[in-house]
Amino acid sequence: MKVLVCVKQTFDTEAKIELKDGKISDAGINLIINPYDEVAVEGGIQLKEKGIAKEVVILSAGSDKAMDAIRTALAMGADRGILVKQDTAADEYARATALAAAIKEENPDIILAGHVAADDGSSQVPTRIAEILGLPHVNVITAIEIAGGKATCTCEADGGTSVIEVNIPAVISSQVSWNEPRYPSMKGIMAAKKKPVATKDAAAVANKVNIIEFALPAAKQAGVKIEDDPDVCAAKLAEWMKNVVKVEVK
Repeated sequence: MKVLVCVKQTFDTEAKIELKDGKISDAGINLIINPYDEVAVEGGIQLKEKGIAKEVVILSAGSDKAMDAIRTALAMGADRGILVKQDTAADEYARATALAAAIKEENPDIILAGHVAADDGSSQVPTRIAEILGLPHVNVITAIEIAGGKATCTCEADGGTSVIEVNIPAVISSQVSWNEPRYPSMKGIMAAKKKPVATKDAAAVANKVNIIEFALPAAKQAGVKIEDDPDVCAAKLAEWMKNVVKVEVK
């Protein structure tokens, strides 16, 4: 069985984001694998270690910088990578279209991905890939069992969990609680340099959404502090709520 894992390169979650001319400045920012996708990579590697999968392929769409994310996943234990060269300004539709085309060529049994990207939080790409390829999609999984051509997934659900069974091939996107990703060992890092990574150009697809400008939220205003005797504080608070905040009393 072949497992393919989609990964996105994102800003380090510890990084301080700065804006310049309405755009996110990446100057001096460390780039990493999207943490949710890293969990999916670990999940794919564990399937191989259990003898369920024979090959784990890493797929990413983006600039040449995304090669670093692919190499990190290879150092963790994946077998080979594919970089689809695409403008980083591509929206979720264009990115899913490019990834789906590469997936169709690979014809994997399981397509894994994190359920959301830490940078944009859109949580669209895995669902769009499944729709484009006409495959079932299971989201926010926390456990998976594969047997008899089916994937049985335990997933987060409102107020509890749900168990969903689908035929494979299928697109399965993970929650961070699925596993704890391993750190690449020095041996793995050295081996990753020799593992094959193919590159291909993404098909020319127009974005359906164009981002005009990024802006930080307005700074929070200082709160109002009332200090006095309790009865005076109560009267001042009531006056503030009625005349300043305009609380409607019914």
